[in-house]
Amino acid sequence: MERSNISVKSKRTENSGLSQVDWDNLPFGKVFSDHMLVLDYENGEWGTPQIEPFSNLNLHPATSAIHYGQSIFEGLKAYRTVDNEVAIFRPDMNAKRFAESCKRMCMPEFPPELFETCVQAIVDFDRDWIPKKEGYSLYIRPFLFATDDYIGIKPSDNYKFIIFTCPVGAYYAEPLNVKIEEHFTRAAAGGVGRAKTAGNYAASLYPAKLGKEEGYHQLVWTDGKKHEYIEESGTMNIMFVIDGKLFTPAEDTDTILPGITKRSVIELAKDWGMEVEERKIKVDEVIEAINDGRLTEAFGAGTAATIAQIKMIGYKGKHYELPAVPEREFSNKVFHHLDAIKEGRIEDKFNWVVKV
Repeated sequence: MERSNISVKSKRTENSGLSQVDWDNLPFGKVFSDHMLVLDYENGEWGTPQIEPFSNLNLHPATSAIHYGQSIFEGLKAYRTVDNEVAIFRPDMNAKRFAESCKRMCMPEFPPELFETCVQAIVDFDRDWIPKKEGYSLYIRPFLFATDDYIGIKPSDNYKFIIFTCPVGAYYAEPLNVKIEEHFTRAAAGGVGRAKTAGNYAASLYPAKLGKEEGYHQLVWTDGKKHEYIEESGTMNIMFVIDGKLFTPAEDTDTILPGITKRSVIELAKDWGMEVEERKIKVDEVIEAINDGRLTEAFGAGTAATIAQIKMIGYKGKHYELPAVPEREFSNKVFHHLDAIKEGRIEDKFNWVVKV
């Protein structure tokens, strides 16, 4: 790990929970590592990062983030390689996206170097929490929220940055049934859809609940104006293979969250000589391709899910069954290739992995 000149203080817990972990049964996001990194923004500047024992927070009832929603987060993963080294996948991309979210949510600038230093520090400190089982990883959750104890609609003057980590297995245990959303909207033009802010996810809960009651695992969001164009799914970006080409909605809009796993899939596809089209994709175009047998693969790409296969798409009350998952040449190949890079089983020719 390349060390920065940013100092990080630390205090180790006296009561480690490592011995209590069932490493063969790791529900996603419910098992937490021993420590967390905390960093405060006060008087116009960032303080010193402090690693401390994982614990509850003590918040004023008027904490600004609770009332007015100034809260953003990121998600990335660390892996244990076949050589027992620790590797983080593309933290520089998360640092850039975090900085962009800060700007849109009127929060203080968070320098990418500081972000990466903090991520590497907490992963290194709790490296024993990284699972040794293939397909498992350490999920890393950095987040920032407003902490003014003030009831008034304005940007906060004070903020708290925290990173905690969770050893995890697979996010999805099976291929997904998804529903193309025709009524509700995740993000509208001019809104905060491009920022990874908490409110975007709160707004998605009710329509996602309705979808689950109909038997769907996730929604596929469409544009907020006419619900004519595909945008992204609930926990991931969405990608299609049609006529042997890779298609995905372009990110040149403020309604789609830029995807790090998605970008990695695109870069691999191009490296393998596959034609890629990033552009506006009509819902009717996808349905037509399914009906004509030209759509051979549909999958989600995201940090938590990595590659999540879609087996059925619901639209206007009809279910469109997709080709069997084992027959999907590209998405299965890219899934195994990404895992192999992260776990050090093949060459990292793109320099995506940061060793800690």
